Parts: sequence; structure tokens; C-alpha cells
Amino acid sequence: MPIKRVAFFLILLSAGLHAEEAATITIRKGDTTSVALKALGGAEGAAATSVLQNDLQLSGWFGLTPPERATYTIGGTAAGGSLQGQVADQSGKMVLQKTYSGDPRTAAHRFADDIVETLTGHKGIASTKIAFVSTRTGRKEIHTADYDGANVKQITSDGSISVAPAISPDGSKLAYTGYQSGYADIYLVDLASGARNRIVKFPGTNSGAAFSPDGGRIACSLSKDGNPELYVVGANGSGARRLTSTRGVESSPTWSPDGSQIIYSSDERGGPQLFKIGAGGGSGQLISTGYGYSTEPSWSPDGRRLAFSARTGGFSIVVKDLQSGATNVLAAGEDPAWGADSRHLIYSTGSSIVLLDAQNGRQVPVITGLGKVTEPSWSR
Repeated sequence: MPIKRVAFFLILLSAGLHAEEAATITIRKGDTTSVALKALGGAEGAAATSVLQNDLQLSGWFGLTPPERATYTIGGTAAGGSLQGQVADQSGKMVLQKTYSGDPRTAAHRFADDIVETLTGHKGIASTKIAFVSTRTGRKEIHTADYDGANVKQITSDGSISVAPAISPDGSKLAYTGYQSGYADIYLVDLASGARNRIVKFPGTNSGAAFSPDGGRIACSLSKDGNPELYVVGANGSGARRLTSTRGVESSPTWSPDGSQIIYSSDERGGPQLFKIGAGGGSGQLISTGYGYSTEPSWSPDGRRLAFSARTGGFSIVVKDLQSGATNVLAAGEDPAWGADSRHLIYSTGSSIVLLDAQNGRQVPVITGLGKVTEPSWSR
């Protein structure tokens, strides 16, 4: 059940408040690094502060406290398309000092990611993008948004069926399955220019693209040789190489962090189960999940955990520790996708896309009110 946001998130600094007079925003939470966030000065300071505050809170790594109790103090100014960010330790020594260009939201996201990486050693998620399917137009179309649900953009207007979005690791491209030709083909969209190409169009079904960690390859399901099998193609659709040969249907590929292996779903033994195979081919190895129906796997960027959808009456988000083999049900929903920090997941409840902190259990709906929303994908 989504946790209500702390009331202070609704507090905005008045426009006339000077930076040196601004009250410090505070939150306390155990098992976090204590930081003080001072309101950023400048004409764009209030907007940037609001975004930065939300980013730090959603990251899960920090507890915001008054300066006298903080291990680090965060401050700076934002004006004229530039954000000058600073982080100092208790002695006043600068541990991070950097200037960011761009609008207040973009600059604050980048500052937040640098704070996370500098103070925790983990990759941030604030600058990442998500893609998902929405039915708000009456048809299934692909949309993108910032990780926190802001800046929703409709990417396709195909008027048919557009599903299975896969956003590239760097967030610059998006692959999806479209039916404009009357058959399922894989299209590639350049998100900056809007240019679109049909890159996989073999006879039969071409679907379920997943980018390799370096963005240079795509794993997908093709039925050109019979039933849907797992293939790897170049990011432009070239050089299709078949990996599996079974009597079942292979789908939902996810790559290992080093790009050497792929975990996928197959119903060759009855109900869909998860298998692992080398990215160059070989024999698929069954992964024990403890569930009779397991699909939609997502391999964490640190390689340690596997998230997937399991049928448990309804559908649940389950995480398996790949070293110990332990599994945990985290939430009711489908289509999990790991974030860059290997801590957060996004998943679909049908009516919303939810951001889930797998470490503390916090759930925040980030996409709502857009009809049925499904199949989220996340850049890294």
C-alpha cells in the first residue's frame, strides 16, 4: 500500500526568502546518512530545491536533519539555466562542488545523482527515464516520463497496438513492438529526434526487445523459424542469431550486467518458468523460483538479484537472491524493472506505475490517471 508522503513536502519557500535566512528542510529516518538541505538561492532556487528534496528522499539513502546534526550540508544557487551545487562535511570541507546547466529540474536531478554517488558510492536514479504502455487514448500507445513521473510524453500515435517498450540504458532510444503492418514488428525510436525505423520485420512475430547493457545488442522473440524462440540482433536489427530451440514459447529476456548471459521466460515445461542461457547460445538452464508461474524477469545491474512476476493467486513482484537462492514477495503487481541503483524497482498495478524501494519497502505511485498503464521499462 503506498506510503503517504511526509507533510513537509507540501511546504514551499516564499519567493522573498533570502538564502541565508531560509529554514532548513528536515526529515529523520534510521539507517541513512544524515544530511541538511538548505534552500538553494537564486531565481530558480525554489524550483530546484523542491526537485532536489524529492530526489534525495526517494533515493532512500538519506535522512534530512538540521545542520547541527548533519554529517553533510547541501546548498547552492540556481539561476539563468545554471545550478551551482555544493556539499560540505561537518568540518566545512567541500566534498562535492559542481556547476550544472539546464532547466532547474534537469540540473537538480543531475546534482542529486552526484550526491548519491559521492556520499554512498551507488549510482543515482534521478536522471533516469521510464517508458510504459498507456491506454489513455483508447489504444495502447508508448509513453515516457522522468523516473518520478514528471514530463510524461506520448511517443507513439500509431492508432493500432504499441506494446513492450524497452528504453536503452542511456535513455536515448526506445524499442517497442508495433502492429502497424498488421503483424508484430520491432521498431526503434530516437527519443531526441523522434526518428523511427522498423528494425526487425521477419515473417511471423517479432517482439519483446531488450537492450544489452552497452546498448549495442537487442534480445527478442522471433517466430520466423516456427514457434517464438530467443534471438539476439544488433541494435539496428541486423545479424539475427538464434539462441534457443524448444517446443515452447520464449519471451521476456533480461541481460546480465556484463552482457554475457540472458535470463528469459519459457513454457517448454508447461507453465512459464525462468531459464538462463549464454548470450552466444547454448542450453537453457532452469532457474528454481518456487512458483509454478514465473515470468517477466529483470536482472539487477549489480548482478545479485532477479525480480520477476509470479502468480500467487493474483500476481506478485518477487525478488530472488541469486547467491543464496532466497526469494521474497515485495508487492502485488506485474512487470518489474530494476533501476540503476539495484535498490529500486518500478512495476505495474494496472492503474499505476509504482516506484518501490526494495530495501525499506516504500512504495510511491509515480504514474497515475493515464488509463491502464503496463509494461514499464527503465533506463540506467
